[in-house]
Amino acid sequence: MPSTTWPGGSPTAGPGKGGEGVDIEFRETSALDRPDEVPLSHLSVEVGHFYAEDAEGGVPALTRHFAAVEPWVDPAHLARIARVPRERLRASTCLLIDDYYERMPPPNEVIPAALKAAEAMGVRIDYIAREAACARSDDAALAALVEGLIISDPSLGDNGARPPLNESGWLCNGARSPNGNLGPAMEAPALWQAPVENGARTHSIFLDVQLWSEDGTRRTWACAFLAAVWQLLRLGLIRVAGKAPSEPAPVRLDELPDRWADLPAVATVSERPPPFRAYRTYSVLPSKFLSVEHAVRVILGQVAVNPTVLEQAMVRAGREDLTLAREPSDRISYVLLGG
Repeated sequence: MPSTTWPGGSPTAGPGKGGEGVDIEFRETSALDRPDEVPLSHLSVEVGHFYAEDAEGGVPALTRHFAAVEPWVDPAHLARIARVPRERLRASTCLLIDDYYERMPPPNEVIPAALKAAEAMGVRIDYIAREAACARSDDAALAALVEGLIISDPSLGDNGARPPLNESGWLCNGARSPNGNLGPAMEAPALWQAPVENGARTHSIFLDVQLWSEDGTRRTWACAFLAAVWQLLRLGLIRVAGKAPSEPAPVRLDELPDRWADLPAVATVSERPPPFRAYRTYSVLPSKFLSVEHAVRVILGQVAVNPTVLEQAMVRAGREDLTLAREPSDRISYVLLGG
């Protein structure tokens, strides 16, 4: 039976011939485009986020890092974070490499050194991801896509004096201090007012986060924003035309490239690992990332993730007798290590 696709809808035609009537049922196309589901571990465990200076320290510096991480990735501890019995635990581990801001030593040097150091300390690494892929992966502009999902948290008394997010690149969690120079000419400047956090408990912890900067036509995404994209990728909550981006791809450790751009967005570096994406994430990081991760939670609190994708994970968690929070930021845990 022939059918026709109509803009904005998908009709279903009943049988008819000649002058007989034709029944047409219109359904929104979006209702038919269900996002793909993805394999999920119980927990995605981040065992490091390396800058160039971390890699340049070689195996000794990397070994010290993983020695500090090791007590926090014991399977029994991970099972408690994932809220599942240890014998059921599916936990994958990942390492994020900063190839976006700095000139990182080549992957055929960094990856073998990181794997050797981690193995020496009893820390497994299943996946190695590139931070540049949080900006763009497989020809998909992931950072721009997530920016488009932000619904800025409105603040009481906002008069629109500041430019919107897509012009300023700044996102906050409340009401900023008013600009005292905005009053009419010849009038005394307005009194200073403190910023106020939305939903503050007694006192405010106000945060204003820069998401990007621009130099001419080139936009540079902020570390905090790429870290928010990274969390969404690990939680399996990003879709591009219904498909999950940055699908992990295996690499041969004896044939690693000398350019990070030639490595997959997420490289699989262990045999038959649990799924990269997970119901929950858990990151063991140096304390220098505290401010970044605070910003990540502010950003994620204002990202409108596809509700169908959120619901998919919650339904599947329920089938495993797990209770999963709806808000992405409530699916994230951390350990921050002092020096």
